[in-house]
Amino acid sequence: MNCPYCGHQDSKVIDSRDANDGIRRRRECLSCSQRFTTHEHLQPANFFVLKKDERREEFNPDKILNGIRKACEKRPLPTGAIEKLVEDIEAELYQTGKGEITSTAIGDMVVESLKNLDNIAYIRFASVYRPFTDITALKREIDTLLNTEAGPAQAVSQLPLLLDEPQARLMRSHGRKRR
Repeated sequence: MNCPYCGHQDSKVIDSRDANDGIRRRRECLSCSQRFTTHEHLQPANFFVLKKDERREEFNPDKILNGIRKACEKRPLPTGAIEKLVEDIEAELYQTGKGEITSTAIGDMVVESLKNLDNIAYIRFASVYRPFTDITALKREIDTLLNTEAGPAQAVSQLPLLLDEPQARLMRSHGRKRR
């Protein structure tokens, strides 16, 4: 580890603590005595993605992130939801322990995760990823999505258009107390 102040290669560890995704170490340079912090993360061995045209390429989570971001563009999602989704998919892929995973399997994982996160993002991603032959196949998928009872929870960033009676009473009583 090179010192960020003087570039010296030797430093000693003063303090180590677990961070949520690795280890945080406080270090002191043996040359200039300046202190600095490093964050260490475990880098699992990469695996390869087997593409539909039988090419193999090294797994790159940024490709998943970019695809999901495009699908979720202008959607009212909680901050960090997309990054968390990618992290969960990546962790699940590493837990398989396989050296190769098909791009189809990765795409299916993304589609299912988006289905639970946001219906519109799911349809956007699926319309590119899944081979819909015509508009009726896409409409069938949307109808299937509408007919499922256990859809994703509505975004909490927006109030309902119409309040039910207990909410309306609460709002009226809150308004009276301020006057």
